[in-house]
Amino acid sequence: MTSPCYHCGDPVLTGDAYQVVIFDKPRLMCCPGCQAVATTIVDSGLSSYYQYRTEKADKADLVPDELKSLTLYDNQDVQQEFVRDVADQKEVTLSLDGVSCAACAWLIEKQLQRTQGVTHIQVNTTTNRAQVRWDQSVTSLSTVLTRIHQLGYKAAPFEADKQEQQYHRNMKQYLYRLGIAGLATMQVMMLAVAMYFEVFGDMDETFRNYFRWISLIFATPVLLYSALPFYTNAWRNLKARTLGMDVPVSIALLFAYFSSLYATITGKGEVFFESVAMFTFFLLLGRFLEMRARRTAAAASANLLKLVPKMARHLDGEAVPANSLKVDEQIRVLPGEPFPADGQILSGKTSVDEAMLTGESLPQTKQTGDTVYAGTMNVEGNVDITVTCNHKESLVAHIVRLQDEAQMAKPKVAVLADHIARYFVAAILIISASTWLYWHFVQPDDAFWIMLSVLVATCPCALSLATPTALTCSTSTFGQLGIMLRRGHVLETLTKVNRLVVDKTGTLTKGEIQIRAVRVDDEAFTEQDAYNIAASLEAFANHPIAKAFQELSTLRFDVYDADNHIGQGVSGIINGQSWRIGKANFALTLDQPEDYERYPVVLSREGSPIAAFSLVDPIRSSSARLVSSFKDAGIQTTMLTGDQSWNVEQVAEALGIDSVISGVSPEGKLAYLQSLDDSTITLMVGDGVNDAPVLAGAHLSVAMGGGTDIAKSSADMVLLSDDLEKLLTARRLAQQTRRIIRENLIWALGYNVVILPLAVLGFVAPYVAVVGMSASSIIVVSNSLRLLNKK
Repeated sequence: MTSPCYHCGDPVLTGDAYQVVIFDKPRLMCCPGCQAVATTIVDSGLSSYYQYRTEKADKADLVPDELKSLTLYDNQDVQQEFVRDVADQKEVTLSLDGVSCAACAWLIEKQLQRTQGVTHIQVNTTTNRAQVRWDQSVTSLSTVLTRIHQLGYKAAPFEADKQEQQYHRNMKQYLYRLGIAGLATMQVMMLAVAMYFEVFGDMDETFRNYFRWISLIFATPVLLYSALPFYTNAWRNLKARTLGMDVPVSIALLFAYFSSLYATITGKGEVFFESVAMFTFFLLLGRFLEMRARRTAAAASANLLKLVPKMARHLDGEAVPANSLKVDEQIRVLPGEPFPADGQILSGKTSVDEAMLTGESLPQTKQTGDTVYAGTMNVEGNVDITVTCNHKESLVAHIVRLQDEAQMAKPKVAVLADHIARYFVAAILIISASTWLYWHFVQPDDAFWIMLSVLVATCPCALSLATPTALTCSTSTFGQLGIMLRRGHVLETLTKVNRLVVDKTGTLTKGEIQIRAVRVDDEAFTEQDAYNIAASLEAFANHPIAKAFQELSTLRFDVYDADNHIGQGVSGIINGQSWRIGKANFALTLDQPEDYERYPVVLSREGSPIAAFSLVDPIRSSSARLVSSFKDAGIQTTMLTGDQSWNVEQVAEALGIDSVISGVSPEGKLAYLQSLDDSTITLMVGDGVNDAPVLAGAHLSVAMGGGTDIAKSSADMVLLSDDLEKLLTARRLAQQTRRIIRENLIWALGYNVVILPLAVLGFVAPYVAVVGMSASSIIVVSNSLRLLNKK
């Protein structure tokens, strides 16, 4: 008689050619297909599928739902919702379930780094998110997710609403576990008082054994259910041959329970059921409060995504999902509604509340041609907009992504703390064993509970939480201030800056350049002719000066062979003649006329001057406060600009700038930075195309929100509101972040240094040890939460 296939139930006609070990037994398979699916199920940690299924898999449905849900993520249409293209690779942000400490993050990172095709993996334990980059031609997203599932964690593409639901499910489970542990602790402690303090006088041995058995009954569900998360985390770590914080905790709980069980059955020795219940209760209470605190820290960036509405409205009134909007679709937004996508206003005029992006409380006036962003609020008028990018490429999605990247990038102190924590666990186990061995010979009756105290009291939970929680809180506050962090080193470098290097036009000044006067040097042309020709040429540039000419022109000329010479000007052919506009040494081939130093922009034909323009650019109100505050902090200020007009000295004098480097090209700006000595840590602030090289070359760089895209992509930070005073707040926040990280590390290390010898010497009771460990973690997290909402 042929045996049925263990997977699908069909007869096995191939003998034992295809087998898979399931539940420690070899199971026969009928074909290579069933063998492959069964192997994948087992390797994915989903063997419970076979334990709980009610019937064999149908031939049409050989793959269980658990694996189907993972393979669906390989569908290209599904991936459009959350997968991003980065160079020739794919990138995704994942939500993780089951990550509780730095050891979990380290385990996932190390295992995925060994997966072929995965080029980058970073895990943030505070937000429970991971950023993964992989080569689509080598591996698939479902393979990455399956690998994480094999480690015992759950992973799925990050969605704010789903992560919120997962958080509430986890909190509900923790409350159930906490409730059972709390009730059991009260009952067991009541019995322990009777036994240990002899409340009832000389207790009969029969009553004493009875109380022990009752304590056992109450402590058992605590050990088997309430403490389950600790065992799960410990098993994951041991399976991966690493040591996490829950390893010593699990050993302590299991040792205490089974030694007490043996003492209860044999009637000999001491019982520690009240310690088991109290350990679990206080540990769960600490984890519960820690999860809530970490949730508060991680919620800010996710909340930005919640501001984007779920539905959008086409011009004909049809409602469609906002995440299905494509580029060039046209939608209508009514007053009081948030914009569902980034777009450009087609018609209408309104005011827009952009506080969620820029931190500015006053609404901004928007009209036809202006850009609006998903999640910002339409305050007053009806507007029709054209969608300019899909939801995963929107500015708010970009901000959340950048915040996650900044939070995941670990500074040196965080890497060191995680490294110490892993080795510290091994040291704890060795010290605990040595402690038991010593007391076993000196005072055998106390050896066991002293060892338990050492195991629990010295768990390095606080040490692992000290840095990531502070970084997450700080990064969230940067987002609320309207500052996007694009690099992980920003917080470290910002505290070390000793020279501020700043561009003039569009940075210290508003960049709203106006033509103050025009000088015409050729009688054949009028002022209006000069404006029209200048505007035609400047249409090929993206500098603030170029925009000033557009408002004054009444006629456009056709320009051929136009070329934008960055940092110099624009050249082109008009009516068969060579025209140039820009700096005098660029536009003119002859000696320049007198007084041209007051005219920074010159228009020429065939190298001869036609007209010259003087400009005015108002200084930002925040510029003077920025320069003076940095001066007060002992930081020198340098204006580095391509402008060489007399206006440069005026701005420098008005703001009290220490040194001025003017009339330099983009290469010259970069050369200036490279000429500074190694002890100079520069903060460069700029906004234009010509600032891109120097922004990339500075130790720390800031691009203005109103600047060019290339400047923003080269910078470490983007100032969305163009308010320079925000840099002062950013520097104070970075300094406070550094101080709080140091406080956290000093507290965490100091606590362990103090508690360890006390526990080894037997001065710390088990219940004091668990309270101290939990309190230490809460203190560190609560201290980090002070970084939230610092304005």
